[in-house]
Amino acid sequence: MTQNKEPVNQGKSEHDEQRVESLASSGIESIPKEYVRLNEELTSMGNVFEEEKKEEGSQVPTIDIKDIASEDPEVRGKAIQELKRAAMEWGVMHLVNHGISDELIDRVKVAGQTFFELPVEEKEKYANDQASGNVQGYGSKLANSASGRLEWEDYYFHLSYPEDKRDLSIWPETPADYIPAVSEYSKELRYLATKILSALSLALGLEEGRLEKEVGGLEELLLQFKINYYPKCPQPELALGVEAHTDVSALTFILHNMVPGLQLFYEGKWVTAKCVPNSIIMHIGDTIEILSNGKYKSILHRGLVNKEKVRISWAVFCEPPKEKIILKPLPDLVSDEEPARYPPRTFAQHVQYKLFRKTQGPQTTITKN
Repeated sequence: MTQNKEPVNQGKSEHDEQRVESLASSGIESIPKEYVRLNEELTSMGNVFEEEKKEEGSQVPTIDIKDIASEDPEVRGKAIQELKRAAMEWGVMHLVNHGISDELIDRVKVAGQTFFELPVEEKEKYANDQASGNVQGYGSKLANSASGRLEWEDYYFHLSYPEDKRDLSIWPETPADYIPAVSEYSKELRYLATKILSALSLALGLEEGRLEKEVGGLEELLLQFKINYYPKCPQPELALGVEAHTDVSALTFILHNMVPGLQLFYEGKWVTAKCVPNSIIMHIGDTIEILSNGKYKSILHRGLVNKEKVRISWAVFCEPPKEKIILKPLPDLVSDEEPARYPPRTFAQHVQYKLFRKTQGPQTTITKN
């Protein structure tokens, strides 16, 4: 583990004009053209607060997971089946009774919010340098799609677990509780990931530890921590905080500040997720979709913005090692009737392939051939 040293890019401030926060606080009434999305993306991008209140139509499932590790086989079996149904039909869910204390979650939220309340010049001390491949630190999304459009978001990104792979020099020193809170939360999430992966394995008729082993196990599965900061936007009907994508991870766990914005593309329509108190949103990522040969679903999703409130989310992406593992459908789940739907690739190759496809036009699903 690298010890604290001076923050990266000390005193660097030439990025100010790239920060969405600076743009949003400048008093503009219309957004620059590079933030205006393409016409085909502008569906269901009305007032997100009204969208969230809609009761009709499909709703993201809420899954109580307190019983997925129960010693009572009948109770455990029922809980695992509910998780399986949500993973197969939606690939995203609100987890309740997840075992992580409200106090710890509040500490993580306060630490992230406090960092983003610092002046932009202070945050710039931790600026990343995407051009040189250094993606950890404070940043804003650069255009990397054929449209050249930008996202209405600043972020803070770093690896948070395993502890021996962290670089604490990249972590904020202010507030003082950032490192302790995020470290403890990452450790707790790692335990939760094991419970979820065990249940998802059993639900497919696999050995309990199979999916965990296939994504790297305790030593190799990486937890990447990202705070997404979406400033108020004067024209939210034209901008996206995050454009439509599926997560490349095995699992993704998300906290938010109870401001709506997450939309899922379900059965041909954009569905706005409700804000469920004391829950953690969990996405099945491409990695698990591939290993399960498509039985579990990595759902297309995006993030809306609004005029009235800053939205913040805290995402943890559980990722396999880049080169050590070949991702492909597990042999147990492949047959003549259900042939492999995905070619073998390393995680790094999958990420690169998705980036290549992104430059070819808007994404709809993860590739299956």
